Amino acid sequence: MPRFLRSTASRLALVFAGLFMVAAILLAALLWWNTTGYLDRETDAVIAADTRAIGDRLGDFGLAGAVQTMNERIAADADNRAIYLLTDPRLRPLGGNVDAWPLKVGPQPGWYEVELVHRDRLHVVRLLHVALPGNFQLLVGRDVQDRVEMRNLFLRGLAWAGLAALAIAFFGAWLIRRAVQHRIEGINRTALAIVQGDLARRVPLRGTDDEFDQLVATINRMLDQIQQLIEGVRNVSNAIAHDLRTPLAETRARLEGLLRQPAGTGTSLDGIAAAIADIDRLIGVFNALLRLAELDTGLRRAGFAQVDVPALVEDAAELYGPSAEAKGLSLVCHADAGLSINGDRQLLAQAIGNLLDNAVKYTPSGGSIQLRGEAGGDGWILLSVADTGPGIPEGERARVVQRFYRGDASRHAEGVGLGLSLVEAVARLHGGGLQLDANNPGLRAVLALPAKA
Repeated sequence: MPRFLRSTASRLALVFAGLFMVAAILLAALLWWNTTGYLDRETDAVIAADTRAIGDRLGDFGLAGAVQTMNERIAADADNRAIYLLTDPRLRPLGGNVDAWPLKVGPQPGWYEVELVHRDRLHVVRLLHVALPGNFQLLVGRDVQDRVEMRNLFLRGLAWAGLAALAIAFFGAWLIRRAVQHRIEGINRTALAIVQGDLARRVPLRGTDDEFDQLVATINRMLDQIQQLIEGVRNVSNAIAHDLRTPLAETRARLEGLLRQPAGTGTSLDGIAAAIADIDRLIGVFNALLRLAELDTGLRRAGFAQVDVPALVEDAAELYGPSAEAKGLSLVCHADAGLSINGDRQLLAQAIGNLLDNAVKYTPSGGSIQLRGEAGGDGWILLSVADTGPGIPEGERARVVQRFYRGDASRHAEGVGLGLSLVEAVARLHGGGLQLDANNPGLRAVLALPAKA
């Protein structure tokens, strides 16, 4: 296959050119039928009428009447296009304006289109050969040379139009192929740069909002997700190496201390309990990592169903109400009636629980926490948790959703830095996002989710 035809754009252009030519041929056939074909049918009707008239005169008045009728019609033919010839059974002329029987007209009666010397020129004529009573032979016709020339001109114009359409199709295919290759080349360069390690490279957008721009936007979103996953794996590896090393070292030290103590003492049992607690904490970390990995793969979307927002908010407030009360905090919740989200209820409850747990943990005694579920407009639902705690500095808000990241204010608190990462992953799974804003004082965490998945 030629290289030019290997391009999909070239093949599509040629297919459209072929369709254009077929449409042009059908249009030409319709025009032919309505113009030249109509004139040909009118000519045939006149020839047939003259033939019947001469035959009737022959039957009524004999040979002299038929010859007289032909002469009258020849005299009345202003444009000298009529052709008449009446012969005896041996084809010898008896009357008309043709000197001899045309050689190209056969012995069988019927329609003929032949070249005949007429008006001292070779013209194309259309003839009707009829055998009359007495075996007289009659030829009646019309000079159709102008029709033939018009038909040839029409066919030549159609041929030139077809060649022009084919040339335009090839030129259009070249232009389309060039434009498509230019856009695809940008994608290829970006993909090659990413293969070579430049994960931040993106395919440039033209701002035309055409199909290619939509494809490029989708590719860029995919590359963002891939980069986020790769950086997440890299950060998780580093965080596991740094943050889990301390609890593992503490557990090992406890176990070594237990080895040096007599078996069965109360101190040994306390050490074993503390070691088990450390191990449980490590298991919880790995469970959280597995949950995040499950969310990143999107497997939980299969269990999406309609979730009642007011019931979800009330259950979360009821669960964390005692913890807030024990710390001297006031927990207020409110949800607009009739709101529902298409999602995973268990994951949404866990995300709200993580936000409430952070609010209870970092808000000092005497503070307040507000849990709200409300419509945000344009089909969005906002689940927000606002506290009066220390908040998060603006420079750290984009980093606190990274796995194992802990800010200065939370470095000495319990936890390993996976709570907000899980909340952000749940929001992303549901097609939404997590936004952290200042509450003056405190922090306002907003889980923005679309009502429809």
